[in-house]
Amino acid sequence: MPHRLTTNVVLQYKCGSIVERVQAVAAKQELSLFRVSGEPYEIGYRLGEIARPVFTEYMEQSSAWRAVRQWRGEPFVQALRDAARAHFPALLAELDGMAAGLGWSAEDVFLWNCRGELIHHAPDGCTTLAAVEGERRFIAHNEDGDPFLRDRCALVEVQPAGKPGFVSFYYPGSLLGHTFAANRAGIAQAINNLRIRVPSAGVPRMILARAVLDAGSLDEALHLLRTAPAASGFHHTLGCAGDARLFSVEASAWRCSVQSVSTLAGHANHMIHPGCEAEAQIVTDSSRDRQLRVDALLPALASPLKPAALLDVLQDRAPSGLPIYRDDPLDPDDENTLATALFEIGGAGVSMKVFRHGQCDFDTFIARLASEPTGA
Repeated sequence: MPHRLTTNVVLQYKCGSIVERVQAVAAKQELSLFRVSGEPYEIGYRLGEIARPVFTEYMEQSSAWRAVRQWRGEPFVQALRDAARAHFPALLAELDGMAAGLGWSAEDVFLWNCRGELIHHAPDGCTTLAAVEGERRFIAHNEDGDPFLRDRCALVEVQPAGKPGFVSFYYPGSLLGHTFAANRAGIAQAINNLRIRVPSAGVPRMILARAVLDAGSLDEALHLLRTAPAASGFHHTLGCAGDARLFSVEASAWRCSVQSVSTLAGHANHMIHPGCEAEAQIVTDSSRDRQLRVDALLPALASPLKPAALLDVLQDRAPSGLPIYRDDPLDPDDENTLATALFEIGGAGVSMKVFRHGQCDFDTFIARLASEPTGA
């Protein structure tokens, strides 16, 4: 059963020596927090059970799934699965467990989690902002996806055996990590879809995003993204408690570009780092307009920066062009804003707030496990 978070209820719980406070405000529909632990297959199976009530209906209405399922039996899909097994066998087991919990075939659930490699217009959008203000670091993120998923997503707290554990936003039937999340090593991650035209027979991007949540430090996460053979691409915004750095990472099949954020930065759904011109990508009208609008709004933010100002940018409807906040049922990319996340990254851990329907729906502090000092 989900752990329901309701108005004025404060939950305290322990994981080892960590005490956390979880607080939420009731919104139009409660945002459920599920807690899952165990070995990879067990975790996946429970995630599948959580998604099972809505997953089949979700797939039946999805034009993306109709396009993805045409890849059944193709050698390229087998090459993706072989690469996943070679580099991240535990996460492939997690995905196979999810399929069992959903009551779907492992082949089809793997296909769905390779949608970024198989079709260019997967309905997973997003806009991310990163900010440094003195000793404070922030990541703010609009999670844009299939409008069917409005009020059908959840939050999941996961404790894999032998790993730090994390809290993540959960699309039914998709590996955790490809949205926004923070782990108990202090890493906060927000993901943006990149529409790479020429994928490679490497590790699917959703598996790489999930693998970052098992990292024990920011350097470990960056090493993973720089060295693992990626099949397509994501943009990762990464920060870590106890580490002064904040990064914008365009990790694709052909390059991994890492840029340090010193003040303010924003990213939509196409590559913008120098050198990206050499890699073929799709830039939709929405992504172009949101990037232009972010680039216009961020320099105007007052100093000292207030976190509410970042949220205001993510709520922007724009006087012309396609907006940052997306709630049009006729959105040209078939995406709407499902939730907005705000991370404040400090020395002791990560504050994580989730907003829906204009209200704070979830508020927690994820304490960082004791570790060796990280980079500065």
